[in-house]
Amino acid sequence: MGAINVDQILVTPLRRFQVEGGDVLHAMKNSDSGYVNFGEAYFSLIKVGATKAWKRHLRMTLNIVVPFGEVIYAFLDEQGTIREELVSENRYVRLTVPPGIWFGFKGLYAPYSIMMNVADIPHDPTEIERKTMHQIKYDWKLK
Repeated sequence: MGAINVDQILVTPLRRFQVEGGDVLHAMKNSDSGYVNFGEAYFSLIKVGATKAWKRHLRMTLNIVVPFGEVIYAFLDEQGTIREELVSENRYVRLTVPPGIWFGFKGLYAPYSIMMNVADIPHDPTEIERKTMHQIKYDWKLK
């Protein structure tokens, strides 16, 4: 996998267009930096206060967008460096996360937030490693 570190996570500001009847929110184009390939896109609902951690993809590049709500992400690389990123409708960005980085996230918006991932490969449970919340020391209480 090579030496992957959290500095390789790309944060891309996204455009939100206000139109009558409801906004249009861009997520990803195949010409965007961070685009690798298209495998699948999916949405996750994250209840306020719910924490989902920890997993690491071995081959999948993530492209995470939060069009509704607010989510705090924590990333951990092989050197033990932690990086946090807040993604929300008020900080509307896309996080491009290369394979090999441990991550978890917590919903901060009631009753729930919506996360979308545009992945470069279809879901494959054999390319995911998991750890329990207690196997990686991180204080989610302050978030």
